[in-house]
Amino acid sequence: MFTNGQEQRRRVVVTGMGAVTPLGNDLASTWAGLMKGACAVAPITAFDTTGFPCRVAAMVKNFNPLDYMDKREARRMAPFLHFAVAAAEQAITEAKLDLSQEDPVRVGLEIGSAIGGIDVIEEQRLLLEQQGIKKVSPTTIPAILINMPACFLSIKLNIQGPVNSPVSACATGISSIGEGMRRIVWGDADVMIVGGTESAITPLIIAAFGRLTALTGRNDTPQCAITPFDISRDGTVIGEGSGVMVLESLEHAQARNAKILAEVKGYAFTSDAYHISSPREDGQGAARAMLNALKDGNVEPQTVDYIAAHGTGTVLNDVTETKAVKVAFGELAYKIPMSSIKSMTGHMLGAAGAIGSISVIKAMHEGYLPPTINLTIPDPACDLDYVPNQARQAQTKVALVNGFGFGGQNVSIVFEKWSG
Repeated sequence: MFTNGQEQRRRVVVTGMGAVTPLGNDLASTWAGLMKGACAVAPITAFDTTGFPCRVAAMVKNFNPLDYMDKREARRMAPFLHFAVAAAEQAITEAKLDLSQEDPVRVGLEIGSAIGGIDVIEEQRLLLEQQGIKKVSPTTIPAILINMPACFLSIKLNIQGPVNSPVSACATGISSIGEGMRRIVWGDADVMIVGGTESAITPLIIAAFGRLTALTGRNDTPQCAITPFDISRDGTVIGEGSGVMVLESLEHAQARNAKILAEVKGYAFTSDAYHISSPREDGQGAARAMLNALKDGNVEPQTVDYIAAHGTGTVLNDVTETKAVKVAFGELAYKIPMSSIKSMTGHMLGAAGAIGSISVIKAMHEGYLPPTINLTIPDPACDLDYVPNQARQAQTKVALVNGFGFGGQNVSIVFEKWSG
């Protein structure tokens, strides 16, 4: 039996979730898109992509920040903040959490991003070059800082507890949830609003990822552009949006008769100490993250019903994650379904793990697993059950979510469906 040595630690539960994604501007529409196997990838129209190796992305559509803030606030802040505020307010609403009735010093935030306000940086740099310093907005710095979504929400909602913004590349969304869970376990807060946010579909980012050969070249078939675990995969697709959830100590949630969705059982972080952009090819670092998360939550490997894969659609990542799952679970790996929603949402970078976590909790309650679409011919090295092409009816009680970031950061988190 695994043991975390902290049998008396506070239990942490999820009571609300919110999402803004390329599939929809709320959780209901996002989930509907996942169940349909809809692909949100489309040609980039926001700027001229002539000559770019990749000319497609998964963009948030028809989002209006004025639904969540006034015009002056919206104008001063970057879209990654807009998305986070929307997802946070949705999560708070679902949790039926009345912050005016909470002790503000016992409520905190952990909302991170991989890149932050890069769109504003690029825009203001061009203004400086073309029109001079007087055209640079005085609100540029607060608009671009990665901690601004958390701090803006802290001010807007009078949250005075621990407010932080983890940055761990594409592992950020999960690390934000895990670190928020630990704030509650350690007694720093009773409620934590946690997640990730990103809006980085810009000329520089698309060009730079393209030069790194991390992006797909399937510009003529955007709906089939990202193909995790398929033999033909040739790179990922950048997505954007935000995923946020409300965490509470079990005692706090029960005291206010909150509807509990899931328990955060365990969380772990490791480093490959290997390469700035490539994963360690034997999967050992990622496997340790999975095993340590299970150990942290006193969860036996054989109880895991589903794995939300990192599954970026890059050649190295998909093979390495498959190896890592086999190292962590042995022969059990072949019995555990795992899928990549990035095949539909694109890679939402710092928000990806948060949306992945939200999707597994929805899967627990809806009785269906989201598919990996565009999986026609699996790579022989990717020989696990990736829930190909169609949502699958399944009862999920325990799920593990993976996130891996540039620099070799590996993070895993385990959720269990709440049964009372």
